[in-house]
Order: sequence, then structure tokens, then C-alpha cells
Amino acid sequence: MSLEDASLDIVPGELLAVVGENGAGKSSLMNVLYGLYHPDAGTFLMDGKPVRFKSPRDAIAKGIGMVHQHFMLVPTLTVAENVVLGREPTKRGLLDLDRACDEVAATAKRFGFQLDPRARVDTLTVGSQQKVEIVKALHRGAQVLILDEPTAVLTPQESDELSQVMRGLVAQGRTVVLISHKLKEVLGVADRVAVMRRGRTVAEVRASETTVSALASLMVGEGSKGAVMTGVPATAVATSGLSGTGTTGVAEARPPAPVEPDALTASAGPVMLEAKDLRTTGDNGRPALQGVSLTVRAGEIVGIAGVDGNGQRELAEVLTGLRKLDGGEGTLLGGPLAGLTPALAKERGVGHVPEDRLARAVVKAMTVEENVALGRHRQPPFARGPWVDFKGRRERTNQLLTAYDVRPNDPVVALQALSGGNQQKVVVARELDADPKLLVVVQPTRGLDIGAVAQVHERLRDAKARGAGVVMVSLDLEEVLSLSDRVYVLYEGRVTGHFPRKDLDERELGRRMLGAEGSHG
Repeated sequence: MSLEDASLDIVPGELLAVVGENGAGKSSLMNVLYGLYHPDAGTFLMDGKPVRFKSPRDAIAKGIGMVHQHFMLVPTLTVAENVVLGREPTKRGLLDLDRACDEVAATAKRFGFQLDPRARVDTLTVGSQQKVEIVKALHRGAQVLILDEPTAVLTPQESDELSQVMRGLVAQGRTVVLISHKLKEVLGVADRVAVMRRGRTVAEVRASETTVSALASLMVGEGSKGAVMTGVPATAVATSGLSGTGTTGVAEARPPAPVEPDALTASAGPVMLEAKDLRTTGDNGRPALQGVSLTVRAGEIVGIAGVDGNGQRELAEVLTGLRKLDGGEGTLLGGPLAGLTPALAKERGVGHVPEDRLARAVVKAMTVEENVALGRHRQPPFARGPWVDFKGRRERTNQLLTAYDVRPNDPVVALQALSGGNQQKVVVARELDADPKLLVVVQPTRGLDIGAVAQVHERLRDAKARGAGVVMVSLDLEEVLSLSDRVYVLYEGRVTGHFPRKDLDERELGRRMLGAEGSHG
């Protein structure tokens, strides 16, 4: 998106949170600070002196580090090799691995991290991989550390540990800049909060002097009149009047409806899915599901919780015909799971919102209305006999774009011209418009702002109320707790817990996500 007169003060030795809806400019501004984007106008000061970064290398040299939401690690290399990559200590022209391990171990110990420098990154948990990213930035001398949605894929326990890490870094004089959609989390850890909207910084408040609802109102445009920009002492980094372009497709969301846990008001209906002892292999050739059993009924939302990489994606692919079973049995909407294909799944009434929409759900070069018709392009209102019904397709697409607040509201624009959040809205709109009997959704609100999240949650509840069974895979435990009538926890391809709503407990789910045993099964 564009930055329009965005300003930000970053003070040494504080934890500053930057919040805002999708398209507000948070990532764009951080990418300017990190040298990935170049501003068209404005000034960028460090210690009162103007600077201009040509690349992240310049930012790193000035003591700025950034940990992206999607980690930039080489999975097949060790912790030490990832940390020193590009700055390897050498001996006789070759990597001095022993020295690299010693140096990385010293950095990790200095900042209180427990990491084995010789462990391969692909053997680590997601939380430990994130620590590697942080150690990598600190090893390169970062005084200002930018964290982009750092708790998106962490368990509650790992999130608590990260909060302690952030506060520990601040106590040692480092500065942490936290980008997050989780306002409760922000208020629990930040010293100061900057709110962005439509490319501008609209408010700065002390975390101790505001509330979640007040921040949400500032983010969507309510309550911003009279908001006071707090005074700050001499800054380590300051930007003012920055403007420039990053990603496209700005969407100003409407004020979100409250998202409260949905009480189960009626008994669930007939069984839509009955699966026993499901087994399948992952893309890496290793077992991904190792005896998973679950049941889904009409009129309920069944959450699948777990740390990323524990079989959730493979389970969704089995249920939608994208991955073959190696063993086990089950019935889905009156037919066997064995031999299921995507076409057969759709024919039976399965809807699918995949984790990777670009790979699985859309053709980005096609228009929005062409993408809305995918999978139903031979059916009314998208077709009339063997012919495309251009008028019917246009009318239905316009209805969906309005209902789901997709911006720009233009059915003939290429889908790739929309922001990621608006692309996701198109996928959700299309799948729910087909009135599925069983809906399988994976990470349905990842990357969406609070307004869009509330809207998607409302639509999933509507599908449940109409009698659909919903299987929701989400790495966001708050989302799982908010929507689910029952929750299955997966760890290393096995079910380690099965909880009805009345027994849902965030801490216990977190323990099961890490493989701990307990009383629920």
C-alpha cells in the first residue's frame, strides 16, 4: 500500500507496538526502516542525522534487524550455519564450523536463549526457529529489532516465552518494534502503541493508558478525533512525512462486530464425516497422519489445533481429495474417503478454503468474476446450457463483492490486483455461496485485519447455522477457542486431545499441542 505522511518515533530501550488494519501501512513502513522499500519523500533520521538505506545490508550495518512473519531460514542447514550465513568465519578459505558454533553459542547465552548450534533447523519447533531468527539479528549487532506478527504460529506457552524474551531485550537496552493484530497481546507487553490507518500514523498512546476497544476504534476510524500523539524523548530512529508504495489494494474495513465465543444452542445433526485411524505420508516422505480418528456432524464447527507441521495440512488435503490415504477408513457425505478426488469431493458437497489460495484456490491472472465462477462455471447463474451466462455471472459476482466488502468492488479486474486479504474474501465468498454440506477451511483469516476477521467468522457461523459441518484448521488458538464447538489437537500426526466446548482451556490445549499427555482423549 502507499504511505502518506507516515511518522514514527522509535525510542532506545522501549517496546513499541505498531497496529492497524490490513493495508494500513505497517509492513510498508517497517520495510522502509529495514531498507527493503525506498521512500518517495520525507526524512529518515537516526540520532538526529538523516540516513538513506539502499538495501537491508545498510540497515543491518546501522543496527536494525527484522524478523519476518515467514522465516528466512535454510531448513537443511544448522542453527550456527543459518546465523552466520553471509558472514561466515573461515579457516584456510573454508567455513570454520567449530568457531561458528562457539560464536553463536556465546550470542545465544548472552541473550538467554537455549539453542543447540549444531542442530538442523528443520528438526526444530516453530518457536525455536523463531529464536534462531532473533539470534541471527542480534548476532549481527541489531540494536533495533523489528518483529512482524511473531506469535502468529506459536502456542500460548511459546508466546509467553517470547514476551519474556522481548522484555529481556528491552531491559538490556535493545529496542523492539512489534507488529501484531493481537491487541490484547500488544497491551500485555508494549510500552507504547502506534496506530496506523490508510498509510498514516493516526495516534500514539501509552499501553498502560488505553484498552483493546479503544485501539480497535482508532484502527477502523472511530474515536480518532482528538487522539493525542504522545511526546517522546530523543529518538534512536525517527521517520516523518514518509510516502511511497509497497503492496497494492488498500481496504478500509468497517468497524468490526464483536467476536464472542459461540454457544452451542442446539444438538448437532447427522454425521457428515466419520474417520478412523487415518494414515498418510507427507511431501517429505515421512508419516504425516499416524492414526487420526475424528467425527464431524452437521451444524457444528470442529476446530483442528496444533503447532504448524503436525499433520493439519495433510488432514485437510485428505478430506478434500488432494492427498491419498495410506491407511484407515472413513465416510464423507455418504461415500468412502478412500479414492476421494477433488472433483468427487465437490460433487458430494465439500467446500474448501485452502491455506495457499494462490496454489489451490484461484487463478490470479483471471478476473475476479472468472475466479468466482471456478468449479461452478457450467452451472447457473454462471452458465446457461453449454454457454457462459455473462450477465448472470456479473450479477452474482457483484452481489458477493458487496456482501463480503471486497475492494475494489470491480468484477472485471484481475484477481492479482487485489490485496491478499481481499483475495481471501473472494475465496471465502465463492465457497460459501455454493452452500456446501461440509466446509474445510485452513487458516481462513491469516493476514486479515480485525474487520475482515469478524466478517469471516460471522460467515462461518452462518454456514453452521444453515446446517453445514465445518472443519477449521487454524494456528491461531484464539480463533479456535472463539469458534469451535469441539476441538481435536494434533501432534506429530496423532490426536493428543479431544475437547468439547465446555472443557476448552487455552493452557491445556497449548500443552497438548506440544505433545504433553493429559486426561482428555
